[in-house]
Amino acid sequence: MINRIPRRRILLGGIAVLLSGCASKFRGYTGPEVTRLRLYKSERLLVLDGAEGVLRTYPVGLGFAPEGHKQFEGDGRTPEGAYLIDRRNPDSLFHLSIGISYPNEADIAFAAAQDKSPGGDIFIHGGPRRGIDPMNKRDWTAGCISVSDRQIEEVYAMVRDGTPIEIYA
Repeated sequence: MINRIPRRRILLGGIAVLLSGCASKFRGYTGPEVTRLRLYKSERLLVLDGAEGVLRTYPVGLGFAPEGHKQFEGDGRTPEGAYLIDRRNPDSLFHLSIGISYPNEADIAFAAAQDKSPGGDIFIHGGPRRGIDPMNKRDWTAGCISVSDRQIEEVYAMVRDGTPIEIYA
């Protein structure tokens, strides 16, 4: 007996294979410009604003010690204050990431006065990574802001370098 596969199944399978090869973490965005980001740490909420109002909101995770302003390297806190989105990392260990301009001059001066490092490399990024990062905690980063991988794809496409971000307690 010859096992015959219907032509329709072969065609649909081929289309699925082709489309899966086209999947990319880099999305396009043609909507209104994001004019600022607002992060409300206590509410675990990231807001992307445009000229006409709120464009998107995202639930977030924070550093493993989220209370208070980041002061020193390794303290597990997420910064508070006014910063800029200053870089992007398409090869991030956390799917994609956009950098925040922490530390600023005041952060550096405060840490130096304590003879400590203020830390750095604060990003909004995807994750957590299965098998590497904790999956059962909301606040697990070293001080960064985490969203899902799908959400960072949107944020990465929408937000440009130089966009202000205000981080509130």
